[in-house]
Amino acid sequence: VLGGGIVDVKTMNIITMAYLGDAVYELYVREFLINKGIVYADDLQKEEVNYVSAKSQANFLKKLIERDVLNDLELDIVKRGRNYKRNYHPKNTDIITYKMSTGFEAMIGYLYISDRKRLEEILKFIEVE
Repeated sequence: VLGGGIVDVKTMNIITMAYLGDAVYELYVREFLINKGIVYADDLQKEEVNYVSAKSQANFLKKLIERDVLNDLELDIVKRGRNYKRNYHPKNTDIITYKMSTGFEAMIGYLYISDRKRLEEILKFIEVE
């Protein structure tokens, strides 16, 4: 059970962690936008791109790093996700941006499994951007 301690985040495949992080982050952003008062699906989807695109995620990650928000373990997870050897990346983004966003998603997935309080702290930081 996720969050219940049965999953070992130290041995979990980093791309699986990023897969989970992608879903967690997207759900968080959707809830955040709805709470801002946006009620129409078309408007929500237009605004969501400002948060969930690879470029947006890479930019948020850069800000977190520049402001020294992340601890060493979180940075390690980001690096593992960023450095994962993969030949694929979407056509609408460059490989560096895609790898940064994968690192960001891996960190979100890791925090979802291991430390929900810390996840909330980081996601709250993103809200003010």
